[in-house]
Amino acid sequence: MDWAGTLAYLFYSLGAIVCVLAAAWIARAGAEDRTDRWAGAAALALTANWCFAAASFPPQHIIVQFTEIATNLGWIFVLFRLFANDGRDEDLKIIRPAVFSLGFVECLQVALIVIQLRFSLTPELAQLVISTSAIFRVLVAIGALVLLHNLYVGASPSSRRMLRWNCAALAGLWAFSLNYHFIAFLAESYPLEIFALRGLAAAVIAVPFATGFATKAAGLSFSPSRAVTFRFLSLLVIGAYMLLMLAIASWLDVLAGNAARLTQVGLVIAAGALALIWLPSEKLRGWLRVTAIKHLFKHRYDYRNEWIRFTHTIGRGGMEDSSLQQRAIKAMADITDSPSGLLLTGDEDGVLRLAAHWRWPQLPVPNDAIPAELSAIMEREHLILDFDEVREGTEYHGEIALVPEWLREEPRAWAAVPLLHFERLVGIIVLARPLHPRKLDWEDFDLLGIVGQQLASYLAEQAGQEALSEASRFDEFNRRMAFVMHDIKNLSSQMSLLLRNAEKHADKPDFRKDMLVTLRNSADKLNMMLARLGRYGSNSSEKAQDFDLGVVARTVVERTSRNHRVDLLRHEPVMVSGQSEALEQALTHLVQNAIEASEKDSPIMVEISSDGLSGTIQVVDSGRGMSPSFVRNSLFKPFVSSKEGGFGIGAFEAREMIRAMGGRLDVESREGLGTRFLIKLPLKFAQQFLSGAQQTDKIRKGA
Repeated sequence: MDWAGTLAYLFYSLGAIVCVLAAAWIARAGAEDRTDRWAGAAALALTANWCFAAASFPPQHIIVQFTEIATNLGWIFVLFRLFANDGRDEDLKIIRPAVFSLGFVECLQVALIVIQLRFSLTPELAQLVISTSAIFRVLVAIGALVLLHNLYVGASPSSRRMLRWNCAALAGLWAFSLNYHFIAFLAESYPLEIFALRGLAAAVIAVPFATGFATKAAGLSFSPSRAVTFRFLSLLVIGAYMLLMLAIASWLDVLAGNAARLTQVGLVIAAGALALIWLPSEKLRGWLRVTAIKHLFKHRYDYRNEWIRFTHTIGRGGMEDSSLQQRAIKAMADITDSPSGLLLTGDEDGVLRLAAHWRWPQLPVPNDAIPAELSAIMEREHLILDFDEVREGTEYHGEIALVPEWLREEPRAWAAVPLLHFERLVGIIVLARPLHPRKLDWEDFDLLGIVGQQLASYLAEQAGQEALSEASRFDEFNRRMAFVMHDIKNLSSQMSLLLRNAEKHADKPDFRKDMLVTLRNSADKLNMMLARLGRYGSNSSEKAQDFDLGVVARTVVERTSRNHRVDLLRHEPVMVSGQSEALEQALTHLVQNAIEASEKDSPIMVEISSDGLSGTIQVVDSGRGMSPSFVRNSLFKPFVSSKEGGFGIGAFEAREMIRAMGGRLDVESREGLGTRFLIKLPLKFAQQFLSGAQQTDKIRKGA
């Protein structure tokens, strides 16, 4: 092996000479505005010192080993100074612990040297020291290459032009070191031939590294790629974990001998299984992402990528949750890494109710989800609610007392973002807490506010399209009703003529009596239907009259109970003011719908009561029931029917008639259990009080 020793002497001597010249050139002619200039010159000087020692002593000599440690520490420091070259080393907080970790692993070589000199009494222990040293050097090389990759990929185009030669030289340095020490780990020794080539590699690397300092550092900025940074950070964690497990397995094999082979194999298998289960977990990936973004980047969000993802989510209609409301929740939740969310939209009274959910179906949301007062504050102040601050007692506009208990007591509730369209509140999105908890900051508030406005425009546009479609269908329905009214009018005239002829010419008194009753009822019904159809679409309102709810309910029950069992459970005199015919028609719609949704032997229950301010009619069935989404989105929409051939206008017409009398219609339903409709109308004296208050208000406004 004399030729290998001679070759090592020549190559290391060449490396020492080239490194000294390169260091001198950087110190004299390097760009003066490069803050890493003197660090690069010092690293080359340390490399020259190591090459001189390697040319003078055997590879395992203590001087060679200590000078190599100093050289590696010098190059690690150069890497850190490359990151800090633009003056942002105070912001890159994650770089410091990463570089410190690499330096610490390299310093462990000192402990191995001490063990080798004092305690290496057996060949097995000496071999263990060599293998451990190789593993540590492999770890340092991998970590340095990962940091170097993020440095170059995250740099701006002008910065890359300046860093090109430096990064290429360092990549060659650590790539050669990685392969050299990995071969030593596998071969359980350092080949002298490859050791000789390290001197030549040092000479080759020194030239491009020094050349890189001829470019000035003007315009240098560090903006690492978020996706690449996160992936390489994950790979670094996984690689370090697996190498650690391999090192432990090697120690077990040496210390316990061949009898511990089963333990060694079991440890490696268990470590691999744990890595596959734990390392790819969402929680760990969330922590890695948050840590990288917090320390590596000036801004939390990559606004370009966030906007592209937002646009793709909103525009993609083929996803499983295909409604715009669900896509809107997902688009906002993806920005903050929230696992789920809710969309609340307002009704005519200004009360926000559940409109849609995304991956949060188990959260019980009350019917009146958020009061109108809180909605008004969020609309006026553009307020984004931070529920952690609400729970801590921090408020800005007096909103704490208005936040409902179901949101206070839900630990996953994290933020509520208003959706504002032309300063009008369209809805609110409630976001769940991310898997890796964090505080909302100014960037969250700014971005969520802008996204909320964009989503509000989408939802408002959809509502406008639905309103136009509904108006068009109403127009078509009105045109059809014109023909229907004409036909009914003709039929009514014919039946009235038949009635007059029967009164004059019928011979049998019994037949005449039955015929008269039947025809009169038919004519009355047709004329009543004609009158109601004539009221559709008109702005005129009939004069309110006082009537008893019980009388109307009893009439409907008697008429509908001929074909199905309908029971009037409780009846007490309840006087209200309104149109009895309109209420009768609305109640008939509800009872008929209950009959159609129930089995033949399942009774329908009607109950009349009063709470002192309102009269109530309850229609309860134990039929098929309706899903929450159907009640929310379809029940009171005209022309949407679950029955084949149905107009889908009965429930809508009933609600509009009841509202026209100053009342309201509520519904509760559970699939498989049944449905309860609740009609509320103000009592006679309450209606008079409200009318008087309205008149007084008009007088005041006129004055």
